[in-house]
Amino acid sequence: MEVIGPLKRVVTLLGEALDPLYADAALTGAELDVCLRLRHDPNPTIARHLADQMRHSRAAISKTLIRLESRGLITREPSPSNRRAALVRLTPEGEAAVDAIFPRQLAREAELLKGLGADRERVIEALNLLADVLSRRP
Repeated sequence: MEVIGPLKRVVTLLGEALDPLYADAALTGAELDVCLRLRHDPNPTIARHLADQMRHSRAAISKTLIRLESRGLITREPSPSNRRAALVRLTPEGEAAVDAIFPRQLAREAELLKGLGADRERVIEALNLLADVLSRRP
């Protein structure tokens, strides 16, 4: 409880602080996370790889991709190497949506974290340690 309680509180507070950014944006926070992966990878990918990279269920990624595709922000085309998979890539509209909201998110995150001051490195080290420990779970 001493670790998980504050961690959950931080996640909630971060969400509350970032949510207003998406009120007038073309993307939700979850959609932006998916689109960022696509934006920074020059090659199209398949949904399964996105799900694995992001540690989300395939069903959750599929639902997000359906929403993005219906709004013209991504395309899916058959994979030449696997008939059951589709290659996913951002459209120019999807790239523009990411480019519009992501700098605002980064600025808000920097604003939120500037209060850490000299403790910033300690917090980063502690969070990385926690992530490493949790990633080794069976």
